[in-house]
Amino acid sequence: MFKKLFFILLLFPILSNAQNTHLVKGIITNEQKEVLEGVRIKIQDSKTFAISKENGAYQFNLKSGEYIISFSLLGYKTANIQVKVKDSDVDLSIALLKDLQSLKQVVVQDQQSRNTGMISVDPKFANSNPNISQSFESILKQLPGVSTNNELSSQYSVRGGNFDENLIYINDVEIYKPYLVRNGQQEGLSLINPDLVGNVKFSAGGFTPKYGDKLSSVLDVQYKNQDSVKYTVGLGTNGVSATGFFNYKKLSGAIGFRNKQNKLILNSQPVVGAYNPQFYDLQGLFNYQFSKNTSLNFLAIYNSSKFGLIPQSRETSFGTFNQLLKLSIDYEGQEKDEFSNQVAALTLNSRIGEKTNLKWINSMFLITEKENFDILGSYIFNEIENDFGNSNFGQIKANRGIGAYQNYGRNELRADVYASDLKFNFDTKKGFWETGIRLQYDKIADILKEFELIDSAGYAIPNQYQNFTLSRSVDASNSVNTLRYSAYVQNTGDISPKISYTGGVRFNYNDYTAEFLASPRIVFSYKPNDQKDIIYRFATGLYAQPPFYREIRNFDGNLNVNAKSQKSLHFVLSSDYNFKGWGTDLRFSAEAYFKNLYNLTPYDIENLKIRYYANQNAKGYAGGLDFSLSGEFVKDLESSFRISFMKTAEDIQGDSYIQKNENGSTQIIYPGYIKRPTDQRVNFSAFFQDKLFKSPTYKVHMNLLYGSKLPTGPPASPRYAQTFKIPAYKRFDIGFSKDILDPESTHKPKLLNKYFKSIIIYAEIFNALNIDNTVSYLWVTDVNNLQFAIPNYLTSRQLNVRLITKF
Repeated sequence: MFKKLFFILLLFPILSNAQNTHLVKGIITNEQKEVLEGVRIKIQDSKTFAISKENGAYQFNLKSGEYIISFSLLGYKTANIQVKVKDSDVDLSIALLKDLQSLKQVVVQDQQSRNTGMISVDPKFANSNPNISQSFESILKQLPGVSTNNELSSQYSVRGGNFDENLIYINDVEIYKPYLVRNGQQEGLSLINPDLVGNVKFSAGGFTPKYGDKLSSVLDVQYKNQDSVKYTVGLGTNGVSATGFFNYKKLSGAIGFRNKQNKLILNSQPVVGAYNPQFYDLQGLFNYQFSKNTSLNFLAIYNSSKFGLIPQSRETSFGTFNQLLKLSIDYEGQEKDEFSNQVAALTLNSRIGEKTNLKWINSMFLITEKENFDILGSYIFNEIENDFGNSNFGQIKANRGIGAYQNYGRNELRADVYASDLKFNFDTKKGFWETGIRLQYDKIADILKEFELIDSAGYAIPNQYQNFTLSRSVDASNSVNTLRYSAYVQNTGDISPKISYTGGVRFNYNDYTAEFLASPRIVFSYKPNDQKDIIYRFATGLYAQPPFYREIRNFDGNLNVNAKSQKSLHFVLSSDYNFKGWGTDLRFSAEAYFKNLYNLTPYDIENLKIRYYANQNAKGYAGGLDFSLSGEFVKDLESSFRISFMKTAEDIQGDSYIQKNENGSTQIIYPGYIKRPTDQRVNFSAFFQDKLFKSPTYKVHMNLLYGSKLPTGPPASPRYAQTFKIPAYKRFDIGFSKDILDPESTHKPKLLNKYFKSIIIYAEIFNALNIDNTVSYLWVTDVNNLQFAIPNYLTSRQLNVRLITKF
């Protein structure tokens, strides 16, 4: 009896306290009675809050008293409800009203994007898509028309264009890629921070006049300065990241930090040595709201990539079943590279009246790149016995070459780009008008000092001991300052209830080429009926790309003072169809395109290094078909499949060679149309996500890429002689994830669920099939003066583990 009484006395304070608190609960819906998940319910002037669950329900305990409870969700108006808690529980179920002002803008933008052929990309794919480069651009490789053959890089080519032909914007500020980077090992973090991305649109061709002057594609990225997730932290074997969002009175913004660690990846490369990569990125976005209609936005980016390598040795076996070859190299020397980008942009947004918007963007882009290498390689080139019946199988059969080569470089490039854009958007009875003018000043200083020496024990070419020459030597210093002016006007309207258009013209002029160019562009869209959600589009337009710098620099470092803009005339016929199939919403798209290219500057691509034949001119074409199918084949998990067919070729003016016939006579051969370096005939990609049937909180993410062969040849050789081929690119990556706080989880740790939105663990296997993909070649001449292409392989199989937490 005494023990029972003592136990009751111990519980009395707890029971008394429980009687003074009451349960506040309810279900949150919208005006259509649909439940809302993720609504933040907060008691004002306290730390008490809750988040509505998947069924819209929430609950917490409150003592007796009067409170103001706030209900907030992005896209809905915040509701503040005054509640009196007295002697019983409170059932507080409400319906949130949509924020029509913000939603109207989103709906109009989505429809306009679809009518103009822009593809909307979900930014969350960047986290779930297993990719070794950690770049946001990796998700573009799943899109129609995009091709790649290098998983270490964020570079990509679109419909036969090269890396320099792609427009990239962050918050309407044009982004420039590194110029001296030679291979994916040197490339650090992409300038796009996936954790800050709010909205993404992409076009593979036929884009509207408001986008700038490039030949191939446009990637339009918009950062967000507010998010329902306040903090995100990522930890992994491939680096760390941290992002935070803040909101204080009229000031809001975000800060993101990233560090990339790929030592483990590089240690599996063909060249054995001491790798020292240091890749960092710090970004900030700040928005000050002066009033309901006026705000000031500031974007700042500092991106630093340092790469060091002290090579030791390399051993590569290659060849055919009939002839197996092996190259062994011992190295001396080292490589040290530095690449930095600094971006600052100040944007004034103002709504003038109900129908006019003004945007004034002032930006500064500073690029500093230093490339220092002095590497000596002593090599032995052997043929290996490959006869299984021979006792010497695997041993050296014959020596094909012995010698050394030296690569030396002291290169430095500084590019400063200053720009000011003024944009107006306004509604009229005849449509939606968009206009803008831009003034840009480029200041480029380039120092190029490099040489290549080949010495193969007396039988290599060249062999001039009386008059010693290098196989390649460049010593140049250039300074180019360019003023660029551009303007555009475009209108979006309806011709009939079923036909709409977006069309206009873009103008540009620069004082280097002294060209005044007009680029008319138009897109028609046709929606045949309201029964099926299908849209047909036809786009055409002229696209001119004035040279920035690399296009005017020749192999010897000299500039082409007579350079002109490259041009392309696009014709794109496309459709997309949203329909129900396999129990889900699906989207099928198909595009046929043809690009008439003229005034082209031919080029070579060696890994990531583009070398232009700046003193040559060519005409060409690119044509093909793209098909894609996407949808949630598994609930809440988007998957996509696409296949692309493409052919591109060019005819270089004045190129020819002399061919000797069997009878001793000679004739001049004009090669005509030859394959461009990006002539990849077939591209296939699949990104598929699934859940384990009995454990849906465990997810699988699979990424499959295939790109057919690419043409290549010895460096600095004539383009018509480049008939060698890089083998097809094949890549399969797979990732597994587990969200400890997944909505479908039945056992969520209460303490973690209180402070975290999600805790996701990823385990990824890159190049799961361990395929040796070739990215470029090292060319070696043997004793018979025959050239051999020794493949430079990309990454092998690699395991990666990472953790992403969201607060």
